[in-house]
Amino acid sequence: MTPEAHDVVSGDYIVIKALEDGVTIIGLTRGKDTKFHHSEKLDRGEVMIAQFTEHTSAMKIRGRAEVLTKHGRIDAGS
Repeated sequence: MTPEAHDVVSGDYIVIKALEDGVTIIGLTRGKDTKFHHSEKLDRGEVMIAQFTEHTSAMKIRGRAEVLTKHGRIDAGS
């Protein structure tokens, strides 16, 4: 693995805590065309720890959730 690839793979983590049933998390790809590549559903109280990688450049969160990052806390869907 190249040093550049290692930097991307060891990217930032975020924590998503569902505040209601049916919160959807969608991973979006890197590259020329952004595409959906993965999705997860969380029910109230469930927590997911996600990482930005060489494949994941963005995440879309649908529903009421608390999102924790190194930059702070965000309330989604409120």
